[in-house]
Amino acid sequence: MVPGGVDADRFPTVSAIIAAFSMKRWGDLREAVASVKAQTVPVRETIVVIDHNPELLARARRELADVTVIANGGGQGASAARNTGVTASHGELVAFLDDDAVASPRWLEALLSHFANASVVGVGGRLDPLWATSRPQWFPPEFDWALGASYLGMPVTAEPVRNVWGNNMAIRRRVFDDIGGFRDGFGKVGARSRPEDTDLCIRAAERHGGGTWIYEPAGAAGHHVPAERATVRYFAYRCFHEGWGKAALAALNGMGESISAERRYTRRVLPAALARGLREAARGDASAVLRSFAIVGGLAVAMIGFLVGHAMMVIGAKGARRPRAATVTATSED
Repeated sequence: MVPGGVDADRFPTVSAIIAAFSMKRWGDLREAVASVKAQTVPVRETIVVIDHNPELLARARRELADVTVIANGGGQGASAARNTGVTASHGELVAFLDDDAVASPRWLEALLSHFANASVVGVGGRLDPLWATSRPQWFPPEFDWALGASYLGMPVTAEPVRNVWGNNMAIRRRVFDDIGGFRDGFGKVGARSRPEDTDLCIRAAERHGGGTWIYEPAGAAGHHVPAERATVRYFAYRCFHEGWGKAALAALNGMGESISAERRYTRRVLPAALARGLREAARGDASAVLRSFAIVGGLAVAMIGFLVGHAMMVIGAKGARRPRAATVTATSED
């Protein structure tokens, strides 16, 4: 038994992996590591992978106790860093937490409870935004995904989903190995995001005969939101790159499954949000008008990003197929 009365022996062993890249997040990284240590289900090991930052690597090795600290052995970015962590791990499951996230004490307990079902390949949990400033009145909760957090409209109880997010995820180690982990060269680099987690979830489910991913809201973690992300500029930037990333995902996995969840989101979640905004505005809530404009604008920018990204993929594919011109070598005659 461990603190909280949980019988840890009924769960598979789990390795927690945290990828980190910036000295600016040192305080957040320490908080993330501490939150893993405080779990009601103890991990077999915590592995911190430093993504091409020698200064951060040295400090982490010096100051993080009871943690395995290693350097990313692949290319720069979260995908290679997480793959490096899994290679060094020994648990039956691997759980991923971002360096700017803090897990609730029963985070792992909630996620691991679903692995008793053999059809479950992985589980992801809820992410709550931890604002460095107050939440902007114009920011619609339906767009909290732009902050790396769960959004209004997601399930409120455990349900099967197409994908979960890599900053709060657990997956069977054998499944991860079978599909080769996160796709190399496709994923988050620094603050630039791409849907490497969605790509992994789609491939894992397909490889294992329609295996199931579960979204478990009880497996909660907080995700720090710095002040610079509470701006209209960042909101537009993130929406554009979300669309661009989905176009790249569709090029890899086909249009159908790659945007299936996004179709439901635009047909159900956003219309309901706009209807609520109209009701709130009618009751005198001026900020509801701003949120409604943000919803329309955010969707438009994401669609533009998708169209631009799709066009670039088509142009790139045509360029790759175009035959090269024959090369003529001149020779002199005697």
